Amino acid sequence: METSNAIFEKDFVENLLPQKFPFVMVDKLYSYTEISLVSGLKIQSDNIFFHNKNFVEAGLVEHMAQSVALHTGYQFYLKKEPAPTGYIGSIKDIEIKKLPKLDDEIQTTVSILQEFGGITLVDIVTKLNGIEIATGQMKTVLAK
Repeated sequence: METSNAIFEKDFVENLLPQKFPFVMVDKLYSYTEISLVSGLKIQSDNIFFHNKNFVEAGLVEHMAQSVALHTGYQFYLKKEPAPTGYIGSIKDIEIKKLPKLDDEIQTTVSILQEFGGITLVDIVTKLNGIEIATGQMKTVLAK
């Protein structure tokens, strides 16, 4: 994995997202290319999706969606342009195999399958300690 462009500065990563605290579910950018991104999140006790010793399903799905948003945000940051607002058009085939616990660090890989006219189809895989814990596809739409 290429880490030369890794960004572990939480505030910088947060500024690339439309979401703001306490609704930010990504705190690291491990790598970026035009067609992929690897993001991360350390599960903290003050996370709004942390319940009963687990980071719950809704949190994982939101983390996956924000990883897609981070790709767009960083893409526009590199072009020195403000990122447009994006929306989830659809979520498909989400499979959650395991819920992360407190202090776990999850890593999510976003792979762009198709991009056309502001609509992007992505494949998303979330891992914990190198083991796949969640997968799915999302279609996102940029606001015009």
